[in-house]
Amino acid sequence: MHKFEEKTLNTQSIFKGKIISLQVDEVELPDGKKANRELIKHPGAVCVIAITDEKKIILVEQYRKALERPLVEVPAGKLEPGEEPSICAGRELEEETGYRPGKITHIQSFYTSPGFADELVHVFLAEQLEKVEEGLVADEDEFVDLLEVTIEEAEQLVKESRVFDAKTLWALQYVRLKALV
Repeated sequence: MHKFEEKTLNTQSIFKGKIISLQVDEVELPDGKKANRELIKHPGAVCVIAITDEKKIILVEQYRKALERPLVEVPAGKLEPGEEPSICAGRELEEETGYRPGKITHIQSFYTSPGFADELVHVFLAEQLEKVEEGLVADEDEFVDLLEVTIEEAEQLVKESRVFDAKTLWALQYVRLKALV
């Protein structure tokens, strides 16, 4: 037991959706007092740093309802129950971009917002890409535009606040630091 551990006394399920669940946990704090924690449960996700043979980074632009605006992002998606993250990464890349990776490597995993959510994002590097004619079909409620950009063009998208999410900012920093393009 960690000295700051909070013991769960009671859990109240508030909402169970297709992507997330919301619950309120009553906890006992290390000093013996009680508090409530509002928690989002998420099945986990992947994001893919996809690099073409021409040393371009593959990004997608899509509308994000939570922000009421479009964002440019690395391809990403939610894990299905029991799905291996590497399989999910290949599937999401193909669904969103029409590219199939010849080589896919796990780089890092990180929690997006551990103060209230347990979403764990697994970051993959996809190389040796093959454009497929009859690729996997994208989700029926997902509409994306494909962009293939240099690192300088990607950094300009950051300056324009078109790239504005943590996973993509992290991915672009990784590309720059490792000199992948």
